[in-house]
Amino acid sequence: MFKHSKIFPKLVGLSALLIAGSAAFFSVFGLSKLFAGASQSVIIMAGSLEFGKLVAASFLYRYWKSINILQRFYMTIATVTLVLITSAGIFGFLSNAYQGATVEFEKGSTILMFKEDRLKQLEEDKIFLKQELEAGITDMPANYRTARKKLREEYQPLILEANQKILDIKGEIGDLKASLIETGVDVGPAIYIARTFGTDIDTVVKFFIFILIFVFDPMAVMFVISYNVILLDRATLNAASNSVDPEHPEAKRKWWEVYGEKKEEKDVEESKIETLTEDEEEITKLERGAFSRKI
Repeated sequence: MFKHSKIFPKLVGLSALLIAGSAAFFSVFGLSKLFAGASQSVIIMAGSLEFGKLVAASFLYRYWKSINILQRFYMTIATVTLVLITSAGIFGFLSNAYQGATVEFEKGSTILMFKEDRLKQLEEDKIFLKQELEAGITDMPANYRTARKKLREEYQPLILEANQKILDIKGEIGDLKASLIETGVDVGPAIYIARTFGTDIDTVVKFFIFILIFVFDPMAVMFVISYNVILLDRATLNAASNSVDPEHPEAKRKWWEVYGEKKEEKDVEESKIETLTEDEEEITKLERGAFSRKI
C-alpha cells in the first residue's frame, strides 16, 4: 500500500531529517558542555561530523560494491565511531539537563538529612540530661531537699534549651519538606519510579538515558539509509516505466495521444517518404534519358 504512495517517501525523509537533526542538536551541545573551554569550535567540529556521518552512511549504501575494501572498511568504522560519539554527546546533554533540574532538590535533601540527624542528636541529649538528673537525685539522701532542688535548678535550663532546639529543628525540617515537595514536581515521575522499584533516582534516570541513546542516533542513520532505498527504488521504477516495449509501442501512448494523433503523424511521415521516393525515381529516369541521347 505504502510502497507506491507518493507521500510515503516524504514521510521517511521527514522522519530522517527530524531524528537526525534532534540527535545532532543534543550531541553537539552535549559535547560543547564537555569541552566548555572551546564550545564554539566544538560546535562547528561536531556539526560537520554529524553531517558527514549521514552522507557517509548514504554513500556506503549506494556505492558499497563500487569502492575498494580499504575505503569500505574505514568509512564503516568511522560511521560507527561517529554514532558512538553522538550517543556520548546525547548522554552528556541529557545528564546535564537532569542535574540542572535536580540540583536544588538534592541540595534540599542533603540539608534535610543533616537536620534530621541533628534532631536525633538533640533528642538523645535531652534523654541523657533527664537520666543524669534522675540518677543524681536518686543518689542523694531523702533529707537533702535543698541539694535536690539546686540540682534540678541546674539541669532544668539545659533541658529547656534542648527542648527549644528540638522545636526549632522540627520547624526547619517541616519547611524543608514543603520546599522539597515543590522542587520535586519536576522530577516527580523519576522519584515515583525509583520508589516503586526500590532504587535511587540516579539509577532510574541513567536507565532511561541509555534507552534513549540506544534508539536515537542509530534510528536516524537507519532512516537515512531507508530514504536512500526508497529513492533508488523509485528511480528503478521510473526507468522501467519509461522504457518502450517494441512489440507494444502503443502501451506508452501519452495522455494527449488518445485520439490517434500519433498514428496520423506516422501516416504523414510515410506519405512524405513515398513522395520523395517517387520524385527520386522520376529524376533517375530523366537522367538516364539524357545520358542515352548524348550517346
